[in-house]
Amino acid sequence: MTWIAAVERLRARREPGVLVTVATVRGHAPRKPGAKLVVGATESWGSIGGGNIEAVAIDRARELLAASDPQTEIMDFALNDKVTNRHGVQCCGGAVSVLLEPLPVVPAVAIFGVGHVGYELARILARQEMDLHLIDTRPEQLADERLAVLDDAVAQVHVHRPLMLPEEVIGELPPGTHVLIMTHDHAEDAALCDTALRTPDLGSIGLIGSAAKWARFQKRLSTEGGFDAATIARIKTPIGLPDITGKEPIVIAVSVAADLIRTFEVERHANNSVAPVHSIADSA
Repeated sequence: MTWIAAVERLRARREPGVLVTVATVRGHAPRKPGAKLVVGATESWGSIGGGNIEAVAIDRARELLAASDPQTEIMDFALNDKVTNRHGVQCCGGAVSVLLEPLPVVPAVAIFGVGHVGYELARILARQEMDLHLIDTRPEQLADERLAVLDDAVAQVHVHRPLMLPEEVIGELPPGTHVLIMTHDHAEDAALCDTALRTPDLGSIGLIGSAAKWARFQKRLSTEGGFDAATIARIKTPIGLPDITGKEPIVIAVSVAADLIRTFEVERHANNSVAPVHSIADSA
């Protein structure tokens, strides 16, 4: 498997990793600059030359995976028989520098309904490093020419075109996905709310709409769905920042995007606060 495929596999699994690259070589060494190794929590792909270099790099990469705030770093190795190594002797005679780059799990967002607001929101979020899922039962809303503005997206954009039941897509979303429900049809919105509340491991759930709409939905979710008040309260409505009150689609989209980014920051800090911190590995 190529290193690119390995990175894509980790991203699809929503697992963190570390990309390890031979940065510089002086003298003789097992691999040339540019050789790469991808390290996950339990697997690794590729090689930077085997032996002590690779074993120590994997050890350090896994320490970074467990660290609270992993940063890119460089490790230096001297390849001679006078150096005490953790995993055996490598006496090629040269010296190697290895770059370790953490690959964090990026946020994931699913927009159900790519109408006026959903379209503007997709344009904003597409500029962020994330997995962005766009879902609409109306084919014209997801036409290639309409989504051409996302061709240069930083995000990985996943387009779903369900013809009948958009709620089926919820079961296909990766764990931790933040769901935004803003379709053209209140019946679709209601079904999506019900399914989202029944789906474990989602992130936040947001619903666009008026207070009157939400009152009807709450009653339906309670009486027909059988949800208690605490479960129903997982759905946030109205969405966006409360201090931004404009009704134009772009204003709503900016407000929702800002609130989401704040949610991402809260999640990141919460994850960092519970992760153990490891000391820097010995590179000799």
